[in-house]
Amino acid sequence: MARSARTIWVAAGAVVVLGVAALASWWFLVRDDAPPEADIDAAGETLDEAATPGTGDASSDAAAVDGTWNVDRSVGSFADFSGTWAGYRFDEELVGIGGNTAVGRTPDVGGTMTVADGTVTAVDVEVDLTTLDSDSDRRDGALRSRGLESDRFPTATFTLTDPVTLPAGLTDGERATVTANGELTIHGVTNEAAIELQAELQGDNAVVVGNAPIALTDYGIEPPTGFSVLSISGDGTFEFQLFFSKG
Repeated sequence: MARSARTIWVAAGAVVVLGVAALASWWFLVRDDAPPEADIDAAGETLDEAATPGTGDASSDAAAVDGTWNVDRSVGSFADFSGTWAGYRFDEELVGIGGNTAVGRTPDVGGTMTVADGTVTAVDVEVDLTTLDSDSDRRDGALRSRGLESDRFPTATFTLTDPVTLPAGLTDGERATVTANGELTIHGVTNEAAIELQAELQGDNAVVVGNAPIALTDYGIEPPTGFSVLSISGDGTFEFQLFFSKG
């Protein structure tokens, strides 16, 4: 009887240990704590802290926003996603866990925006996909050779194809919502894309946040699976938060 009781307690202890280990694995490795999407309110607060006075009155002179604007990676921080970044958001199904949101981002974004007579006439942005960082080193490593295949296709680009007219009398701190039509290149494939944007101006600084739906098959991407990944949705989101400085 004593031996049976001891065996039961040992088995129960093993179950508890395994349960704690499984919970710890879920909590530290695969819990769904994906960062929120870019938010113009939070981005505007960062912009307020970084903004420098403009050279004109944006409320009365459209020329105040005219010129060349460069992506500025010195504003905010990538550590808390308050700075410049671009990345992806996809739903995935994990073995023994279920649904999870996979989010990967990189601060390695460069590019320019040209404004003339209050109209955005050109935008060229390039993203380094080799430095995408998510909550899983395993996922990041897999995307270098599968899926995005960033070792073969290291960059994603967006080029504006239709001018975007800014609202008349745009003032510092005012927000504009526009649609940018252009060409989005991922995985060596270029497609037309209409991206919904929100933008805010503060003197010689600006922030643009937005996202666009992505269908992997449109870019010749095979959703990667692995030992712990049952499936990845073929439809996801390309999202970004870009700070610009004029001149």
